[in-house]
Amino acid sequence: MKQGRFIIVGAGDVHPEDLTFEREADDVICAADAGHLALLKAGILPDLIIGDFDSSEFPEVNTEIIQLPVEKDDTDTVYCVKEGLKRGYRQFLIIGALGGRRISHTVANIQMLSMIREAGAYAEIIAGKTTMFILRGGENHQFSSDCTGTVSFFALSDQAIVSLKNFYYSLEEGELSRFYPLGVSNHFIGKEAEIRVRSGEVLSIVESDME
Repeated sequence: MKQGRFIIVGAGDVHPEDLTFEREADDVICAADAGHLALLKAGILPDLIIGDFDSSEFPEVNTEIIQLPVEKDDTDTVYCVKEGLKRGYRQFLIIGALGGRRISHTVANIQMLSMIREAGAYAEIIAGKTTMFILRGGENHQFSSDCTGTVSFFALSDQAIVSLKNFYYSLEEGELSRFYPLGVSNHFIGKEAEIRVRSGEVLSIVESDME
């Protein structure tokens, strides 16, 4: 198992601050198709570029490139994830996965978070002031007292039992259902907060400074 992160940059909306992450020694930066354009514009040469290049020209750069057929089951981003898993990575940071020209790809990338968790790995999607990640039964997540804005929790399983501490709306062993968006737009209140998931699968969306 690799110790670093597999950082994927897709062809969706990429905010300048998204590419200011601190790269660690074992990290790999992988561009999904036209994602390499945002990286090169920021002066970052990816270690790997994967795509069918239907949304950009074939990159003329000195790095590893995997060219895919246009007709395939996986999106370019999903193929990047599978390549990262195959290479032993279990921590993923995904940039440029939201927005863009096709909302279908945004939905696919959110669903992809579940695919990554099912494979025994963990991923975050970041897009400007938005961060998304998934928690499963038996897991918890702490939020710093410095967090601002809103946080939403959506059940991806039929139901999820969660506890929320030190949010504007608290909850103790409450039920979230994928049939009703009860957990939308909670708020941070300047305290260290926590979500605990007893069962089910929960999508967490933090939207900082969006109050």
